[in-house]
Amino acid sequence: MPAPTGTKRVRGVQIYRPFVYGTEAIPFDPENRPKDAPPDHTHKWKVFVRGVNNEDISYWLKKVQFKLHDTYANSVRMIESPPFEVEETGWGEFEIAIKFYFVPESNEKPQQIWHGLKLHPYHGDIEQQKRDRSMVSSVCYEEVLFNEPVEAFYDILTGGPQVGKSKSGKGGKSAVKALPTAEIPLKSNPGNKFSKEEESKELDRLTEAAKTVQRLIVEEKAKLVKEEARLQELEKTEGKPVKKK
Repeated sequence: MPAPTGTKRVRGVQIYRPFVYGTEAIPFDPENRPKDAPPDHTHKWKVFVRGVNNEDISYWLKKVQFKLHDTYANSVRMIESPPFEVEETGWGEFEIAIKFYFVPESNEKPQQIWHGLKLHPYHGDIEQQKRDRSMVSSVCYEEVLFNEPVEAFYDILTGGPQVGKSKSGKGGKSAVKALPTAEIPLKSNPGNKFSKEEESKELDRLTEAAKTVQRLIVEEKAKLVKEEARLQELEKTEGKPVKKK
């Protein structure tokens, strides 16, 4: 019996789509404090889900739910169109639940991840960043995997260029949207640090770190052999230590 329309899956196929998520926070300027911020709040912050390099992800992601701390009014925020983000003010750090709802054609269940809101600098020159009131950015790269997607969703994920409506009226050329991609950019830029270039640098750093670990292991083994030899010499001249009961 054939599968109902819209539920037949493309067997043996896995498709992934990359995205970034995280938070950005900046301390209030004491001389230009937001008028609507509660007296105990110290920072303005934002939580977001974006495409890598701000690419469009709305063709597979329908809406995003952000679950804030219970002390916030309306702590569950549902964002139903891009940009998928929530702006707030606050004074403390907490875990934010981020729930993804895919487009109806996907026939996929929602997925959830967690991310910790960071208000204070945690690397680099921390004291200087505090003095400068620098933005604190905590961003993660992630990929969502669609295992054997249904045929309609497969077409959306892999379909060719889509023709949009013309803005110039009759006789005008239609705009062509770029083919959806799962590739990260070749080079990094100020607005996006996730790229093949940075990936290559990270692999180089991991390779060097592995070499350092191996060198330290060899050095520690040599020290251990030397100490064991010294212990044997002491046992010959001084005798074995007596264990106390």
